Formats: sequence, structure tokens, C-alpha cells
Amino acid sequence: MKIHMVDLNGQYQSIKEEINSAIAKVIESSAFIKGPAVQKFQKNLERFLGVKHVIPCGNGTDALQLALMALDLERGDEVITTPFTFVATVEVISLLGLKPVFVDIDPDTFNLDAHQIEEKITDKTKCIIPVHLFGQSCDMTPILDIAEKHNLKIIEDTAQAIGANIQIGNERKMCSTVGDIGTFSFFPSKNLGAFGDGGAVCTNDDKLAERIALFANHGSKVKYVYDDIGINSRLDGIQAAILDVKLKYLADYQRKRVEAADRYDALLKEVDAVTVPVRREDRNHVFHQYTLKIEGIRDEVKKKLSENGIPTGIYYPSPLHIQKVYNNWNYKEGDFSIAESMCKCVISLPMHTELTLDMQSYIIEILKKAI
Repeated sequence: MKIHMVDLNGQYQSIKEEINSAIAKVIESSAFIKGPAVQKFQKNLERFLGVKHVIPCGNGTDALQLALMALDLERGDEVITTPFTFVATVEVISLLGLKPVFVDIDPDTFNLDAHQIEEKITDKTKCIIPVHLFGQSCDMTPILDIAEKHNLKIIEDTAQAIGANIQIGNERKMCSTVGDIGTFSFFPSKNLGAFGDGGAVCTNDDKLAERIALFANHGSKVKYVYDDIGINSRLDGIQAAILDVKLKYLADYQRKRVEAADRYDALLKEVDAVTVPVRREDRNHVFHQYTLKIEGIRDEVKKKLSENGIPTGIYYPSPLHIQKVYNNWNYKEGDFSIAESMCKCVISLPMHTELTLDMQSYIIEILKKAI
């Protein structure tokens, strides 16, 4: 039995004819950059999210950078975020000469602990970047309240949570549409994944949308006329065509992921040494990752699974505040104890749309033997 961490080929085989046809149309049209396929995907993603503006771009890291550039921040301004995330979230903050200010995480959801944010706010704080990690939303209601109180902008890093939602007052809102700007990655392993790199930024603010589009196109609205310093970040036509096909199936993909998570939960019900993912009632979980906590013996379990042909992931082995590259911000080990402790016990099991009960039963059988 071959088990993949992410079975991209299996997913492709199920929609092969549609994907191949979509790619062929782009090739035949030769509209590889900013062509009809990109515009079609843009409009369909706007409808899916229920948002006014989607600006496709080259990748999820660019999406975060473009979002920050659109806010017109000054060097030294502070951006509050989490140390328990992929480096891109913090990388773009630093690249723009801004200061990342970390807040520890909720040990149940792995997301930014909203109740620790306010104590980190200074007169230089301009923005909060909550990361909707592993497929479940951050606790956005208190983040919205804090942002309004202190006149801060919110950029939602939704790279791992497209299609996830949360209750805000009497309304259920998609992640990325709650704050001022939302960002996405379409890296192949994501729930909505391209066959290469891709990303997007979304907003309901007309002025922000105009600025994001400007910066993504070399700072230019009119060809050879440059209004600002920008970057070159484009989603190409072939990737857009692939994503547009897969967008039609995203709800089904999410259903299959939740069903797989339900099966994992049931198989692990009597395993006391394992803590399964927590699901909050006011939000759904789209399970980009199925992440367990295993105290003390995580590495031994990972080794046993690997020896039996079962891939796993550790997201993340080290929090960002103690990475060498961020030493200049004077953070040290012990500053964010929950994030640090999670790095020592988290392990993600295979999670994708092609998982079967037989595969999962085998995975958990080996896991139990390792505990």
C-alpha cells in the first residue's frame, strides 16, 4: 500500500480530462500572461469568496508582500504576528524594513492568541497578521475589536485555509474577508493547489485593491508609466486555468478532507497519548493539515511511521523567533513558551482527498505500535 503525504497525482487522475483541456486552451490561445484564463479565475474566486476584488499574483509570499506594500507603512513600523508559522509571513515583514512583533499561540488551535495582542501594541504598531494555520480560522472577533480600538490594519494569511469560515456576530464570513486584506497561496500541496507557484490577494476596499494591482505590475497602471516602485508578480494563464477547474471541486475536496479527519479522530479515540486536532464550534476546519500533539515521544513515533512507509510532517520544528535570521530583534528561547513547546510535540499525518479508510487504519495501527 503506497501512502502519500499529499496525493497530487491521484487528484489529477480524477479530473485529468478537464485539466488537460484547460491547459490546451491556454497553449492554443498563447495568452500566457494576463489572458482570459486569469481573468476568468479571478472572477470565479471573487464569487467563491464573496469579495469585491481578487488580485492574482505569483505566489503566497508575494501576496503577503503586496498586502503590506499597499498599506504604505514606514521603515520601523511594527507588525504583530505569530512565531509559529511558515517563514514567509515574517520574511516579508523584514524585507520591507518593518519589525515583526510576536505573540504566543493558543495551544489548542495553534493560532495566534488574540488575548495577548493588546499588551504588545505600541505607537509604532500598524498592522496585525493573523495566520489561519492548518485550515482553521484564528479567533477573529477580538482581533477585529483590537484593530478598531487602536486603528490597526488586518492582513489575513489564508495560505492554509482557503474556504474556511468563522462566525462574526450574526454572519458567517470566509477567512480572508474578515480583515482589510486576505492573502492566499496556491502552492501545489494546498487545498486549492496549482501545478506550480501561484497566489492571490483579496479585499473589499477599492483603494487598497488599486494599490495592490499597481504594486504587482511594476508600480504601473499604464504601460511604461510608473507611479511607484513595485514588483513583477503575476499568476500565469496555465496555472489560472488549472486553478479554475479545481475551484469547482474545492467544496468536495474540503468534504473529503473533513471525512478523513473524522476517520482519524475515530481511529485515535482510545489512544490517550495522542491529542487530535481541536475544532471550534464558531468556525469550520478545512484540514490543510491533520496535526496531532504527541508529548515526549513524537520523534520516535515519526521514525516508526517512516520505517513502515508512512510519511509525516513537522510543522514547524522551530519557532521563528529563535531562528538565526531574526536574532537582531533580540528574541530568545523562552519568550514564547507555548509555540516552543508545540514545536517539540506536533506531527502531521497524511491528509489529502484520496485517503481511504484502509490507508488510515494502517497508519494508526503503526502509530499505536510506536506509542
